[in-house]
Amino acid sequence: MAETFAVSGTVYSGRIIQKVGEKSPSVKTGPMSPIAMFDSGVGGLTVLREVMKQLPMEQVIYFADTARVPYGGRTPNEIIKFNKEILDFLISLGAKAVIMACGTSSAIAYPILKDRYSVPMVSLIEPGAYAAVRATRNNKIGLIATQATVDSSAYQRTIKKMKKDVKVFSAACPLFVPLIEGGFTDAEETKKTALAYMKPLLKAGIDTLILGCTHYPHLIKVLREVSGMSVKFVDPAEEAVSETKKLISSKGLAATRPVQSFRDKYSFFVSGSVAQFQDVGGKLMGQPIVNVKKTSISKTGRINMAR
Repeated sequence: MAETFAVSGTVYSGRIIQKVGEKSPSVKTGPMSPIAMFDSGVGGLTVLREVMKQLPMEQVIYFADTARVPYGGRTPNEIIKFNKEILDFLISLGAKAVIMACGTSSAIAYPILKDRYSVPMVSLIEPGAYAAVRATRNNKIGLIATQATVDSSAYQRTIKKMKKDVKVFSAACPLFVPLIEGGFTDAEETKKTALAYMKPLLKAGIDTLILGCTHYPHLIKVLREVSGMSVKFVDPAEEAVSETKKLISSKGLAATRPVQSFRDKYSFFVSGSVAQFQDVGGKLMGQPIVNVKKTSISKTGRINMAR
């Protein structure tokens, strides 16, 4: 029997899920309200790094669902349920815009939930697809992503809409997220795993590779070693943050004054271990991660500050 997911009395079953029409309540926001982003873990920090670069005046709230990482092996209904819980939490904190800093969430939940909320929302799929189509010269694009993202065909469909004659070669990489979350970005096992995943794509003759999970840019050194210098890497974060910049500017929501300290500018919330997130995330960011708060998730799916 297919799993089901219900929102506002509507039941969604299996892989085909209809849009949710009813909007959730929102908190009044303005230019000095924060941008929110979320991921299953430390992967979204690659998107945060891009926000810090392109939008240095913006305050950010980041949610890492480390208690339920990884998302890649979850069912679509689970992913949508988790995303709704996180979005409700972030909106309650006054987010003026949300970046789905998770490839799996962008592929599965974004089409379902984007119209439920009044705040603007940005996914990674269209920005990543656009950048890849623009980059390829031989019309052979590789995609490495979680199993859920590959199975959704979100990138494949979007790329084909943009350019029909492009061929997309996909590889699900289920071991990458656990290796990165465990802090094994430079381990020999990670290099062997990367080679195994990349071999069929390189054999197919790709000239462009989409890093379809926000965790994967943390492996850029290993992936470059395996792929050589001829393959162009596409990190969807760059284009997605650029889109966010245009979006908040067009709505008059761009920050009007800077916030000086890292602690005041960036707030982090985790559903799992604070220490683990600070340890792994700090190493990946190249600086200590402070202002991290623990949350708890109730049986009804409500996210609250842990006591």
